[in-house]
Formats: sequence, structure tokens, C-alpha cells
Amino acid sequence: MPKNDSSSPSRPASGQAAGTRLVRRTTSELVAEAVRDRILSGDLPPGSPLRQEVLADELGVSRIPVREAIRQLSAEGFVDAIPHRGAFVSMLSRAEVQELFDIRLRLEPWLLHESALLISPDELAQAEQCVARMDTAGPQQWGQLNWQLHERLYKAAQRPAALNIVRALHEKSERYFRFQVVNAPIRQQAHDEHMALIDLCRSRRAGEAQAVLERHIADAAQQILSIVGRLLDHAAEQD
Repeated sequence: MPKNDSSSPSRPASGQAAGTRLVRRTTSELVAEAVRDRILSGDLPPGSPLRQEVLADELGVSRIPVREAIRQLSAEGFVDAIPHRGAFVSMLSRAEVQELFDIRLRLEPWLLHESALLISPDELAQAEQCVARMDTAGPQQWGQLNWQLHERLYKAAQRPAALNIVRALHEKSERYFRFQVVNAPIRQQAHDEHMALIDLCRSRRAGEAQAVLERHIADAAQQILSIVGRLLDHAAEQD
């Protein structure tokens, strides 16, 4: 990474027409991506200190974009910025993962069952588009697209209070989804299970859709718990 604070052009988004303007990425965004990748891969274990001067030297930039990157990662939940102590990779929690997925298991299958009886062809087509985008999405986009898919599958249930609770659960889980998509070979499995949910909703087989979703959520919980446990064990070995 060049040692300057200039912007760098990013790859064009999927489907971007030739000749349109490229979105330029700032140095702080590139630094945030590099540090985020290290956190997601486990190279920076939970609890690791993030020294601005060290990161700036390693990445060949000034400390200003590093400071901005740490602020961005803090907003995403990857970094804890502690006054007078510095920045540290956020700790992961097995208990938090278990609770988040326990609540999801109680709410989402019910929402899908209710929605499967009412969902429209247009809503199902939008859900299929989300699945297609997830197939090639990076870790930063995967969790958001996963929520967009589930929201489209649940919205026809017309249970806005429950949907808001589930949205909040997905937002709190997004960091864990990123660990999952980076560290587990889930893309094909997720694609197949999501398409199965869509097909079952299309044929109004609400009970079967509910059962498939229960297995889908339970499997995701076990995958993420395994990854979190491995990362926490690695962090303990570094102490």
C-alpha cells in the first residue's frame, strides 16, 4: 500500500456500464479493509491491541488514515476504542452467539410460516435476486444481503414488530456472519438452502419451509460457534 493519503480507484461494481465513473476508495477505506481482513482471518485475534504507528508502518501509510480506519472498524463492531488505553480487536462471545440464534430460532420460522401463505411472486423474485448477489458478494456485503433476503421472505407475514426484532438480531449478528463467510465453505450450502426456502414458499408448503429454516438457522449457529471458539482459543494461546 503506497505511503500517501490519496484515493485509489476500486473495481467497478457488478453490472456497472463501461465508461461510467469509477468510485474512488480512500486510503482509510483501504486500511480498514486490510485490518478487517486480518481480524476476520484470525491473524489479529480478539483482544489484540491495534497500534497506530505499527499499522501505519506495516501498511506504508501515515497515521491519519489508520486513525480513520480504526474509527470505522469501531462503528462496525470489530474494534473497541477505550479512552486512555487505545484500540483493541473486539472480543467475541460464545454466549452472545448462542442467545442471538436461540431467539432467531423462536421467531423466524414462525414468521416464514405465516409469510409463506401470503408472499407474492414479485417478493419471491426479489428474494431470488438477493441469492444471486450473495453468490459473489464479499464478506462486507454478505451479511447485509442475507438480511435483505430474509426480510423479503418474512415481510408478507405482516408482523412489523416481530420483523423489527429480527432485523435487530441480524444487525447484531452481522460481525459473526462475516467470520462465517470468510472461515467456512458455506456459499453453496447457503445458496441451496435459500433457494429451497423460496421454492417451498412459492408452492405454499409453509410447514416444510418452516422446518428447513429451523435447520438452516441451527446449522449457521453451530458453524459460527465453532469459528468463534477456534478464534478465542487462538487468542488465549497468544497470551
